[in-house]
Amino acid sequence: MAKLTISQLAAHVGVTVRAIRHYHRLGLLEEPERDASGYRRYGAQAVVDLIKIKALSDAGVPLARIEELLGADPAEFAAAITQIDEALKQRIRELTGHRRRIAGLADGDRLFLPADVAAILDQLREMGVSERAIQTERDGWIVVAALSPEQIPPWAQEKLAALADPGFRRLYLAIDEALDWDLDDPRLAGLVSELLSFKDKAYRGQQREPEDVALDPALVKLMTEHIAEASPMWRRLDELATEQMRRERDR
Repeated sequence: MAKLTISQLAAHVGVTVRAIRHYHRLGLLEEPERDASGYRRYGAQAVVDLIKIKALSDAGVPLARIEELLGADPAEFAAAITQIDEALKQRIRELTGHRRRIAGLADGDRLFLPADVAAILDQLREMGVSERAIQTERDGWIVVAALSPEQIPPWAQEKLAALADPGFRRLYLAIDEALDWDLDDPRLAGLVSELLSFKDKAYRGQQREPEDVALDPALVKLMTEHIAEASPMWRRLDELATEQMRRERDR
């Protein structure tokens, strides 16, 4: 056959000129000398070699392995292909796992949290709780799940039980609404009194409240700081509740 220019070779095999030049740089395809007119001319062997390179590359064989395969005898070639195939199967398994995790992103909270906690957050959304408050609660659960996962089941059970109480749901929504109030809003005192009253009534007669379960002090401090940073109002409500409980103890 007549000698081909690099453009003609690329067109015949179905690759780009840029790809051919890349194969030259890698040493996969021999680069011919220029002829008298200054062009590089490719013969039949270049066509055969380029077709092999393209076929192997399209099959997923890494370019770093192609040079080895081009010079291999049939037995070596078969063994190398088997090895490459196993590597590709492993990669497929890894990618399938990645796809499952990416698909889990559509479930949002379930990617980071146990199903029972995700169910709590779903209930809060159904109640009409703001996404801002839900995000703060979700982040708190994520911290607990990472640092003290044994606390998740009892806390989740307590929270689900509380959400079944219409009074708790109403109070939760009221606190959520209060996040937009001024820090010196006079309504806060009444809201804190209602919160403490509900808390006292809900756990009256019990040995301990769920938050009294032994926790790592560092974890408690971390969660408290996170909530305070998420909203100054949360910090203000905690301060008012602490003050009111102290006054009641001093009576």
